[in-house]
Amino acid sequence: MIRKSPVRRAELGYTLMILLVIAQQVHFYWNIYEKHIFSTKEILFSLTTLAALLIGFVLPVGVLAVGIFIFLVSYFVWLSTYAPVNILTISWMLFIPANVIIAAFIRSVLIQNHRFIERLEAFKMKNPDIDLNTSLGNKASFSDTLVKQSNLANRYPDQYNFCLAMFKIEFLPLVKESLGSQRYAQLLLELSHTIQDQIRFEDYKFSIDNGRFIILCPLTQPENIKNLTDRIKQAMMDMPFIDKHGRTLKLVIRAGAIVFQKDQFRKYEDSDAVIAALDRNTETDLIGEYI
Repeated sequence: MIRKSPVRRAELGYTLMILLVIAQQVHFYWNIYEKHIFSTKEILFSLTTLAALLIGFVLPVGVLAVGIFIFLVSYFVWLSTYAPVNILTISWMLFIPANVIIAAFIRSVLIQNHRFIERLEAFKMKNPDIDLNTSLGNKASFSDTLVKQSNLANRYPDQYNFCLAMFKIEFLPLVKESLGSQRYAQLLLELSHTIQDQIRFEDYKFSIDNGRFIILCPLTQPENIKNLTDRIKQAMMDMPFIDKHGRTLKLVIRAGAIVFQKDQFRKYEDSDAVIAALDRNTETDLIGEYI
């Protein structure tokens, strides 16, 4: 069974509390209508039902449980010895514990809701590493992956290596103008799917600002990276896409690649330098073996 959210439980608790207060008010006025009087004892019990709401908000749950048990036992004793048995006295036995329980329930939900909102606010301050819509990693994710992959390649140079490639949308301002913000976001999604169709499951893909995509391909031979980048670039440019005016968008993609070099291991710790090197290589569509 799916657990209800704290907000939903809070709404339910407030609804129950309002219904309970309405029932008490109806009970109060009905008693006046029937008897045309309201004694001091009855006023005190009515005030007690309201005080029970405050008690339920303030005291811990364990104390409330013990207090409700003592109240019910004492009330049964008073009801069986001195109190007249009628609807009014029986209803107080129900209203007072109900007020305490509902107030305690709402308080606990409000505390959970407050913590839930705090976690949401903390999550909003932290950008997710992977976009759930495009499955593209961001720059921070690229930096982490780059460090891990370069450490592996440096530790096992004879068994492990990797290559990087960047794909850059040319004339990006014109592309954004012809698409608009919503269709540009859809374009990024479609390009992500196109890239994924051309790479392996174990390869990584990232989206950097200014219409730049990066793929990281572990265990890819240097002589194969050129064919890979050309294939992906061509697939991206051949992808059919309609702009906001109903015309077919003509994408121009530039690609550049880098092969990991063990003797330049330290330079791979700076992701900005790697991105800049890839960006420079997109200008000539060359495979750079040095950063």
